[in-house]
Amino acid sequence: MFQLEHELAEDFPEYVNRIDELKAENAAFAKLFEEYNSLNHEVVLAETNEHPTEHFHEEEMKKQRAALKDEIYRMLNA
Repeated sequence: MFQLEHELAEDFPEYVNRIDELKAENAAFAKLFEEYNSLNHEVVLAETNEHPTEHFHEEEMKKQRAALKDEIYRMLNA
């Protein structure tokens, strides 16, 4: 079975402490983290048909989620 949820703590277990630190001390990171979680939730709702959307829109949300995750990863490694 494929993974619907893409929780950052599960995707980056080695950075759990760093994620918590950055959320507390970096407002830009905290905002990015919240944007990611919100968008991730929307994608999961679309994928499970709890809140269906057009296929194109779902794919665009997935691309946005990936871009946010890339930016978060970059900040974690800075």
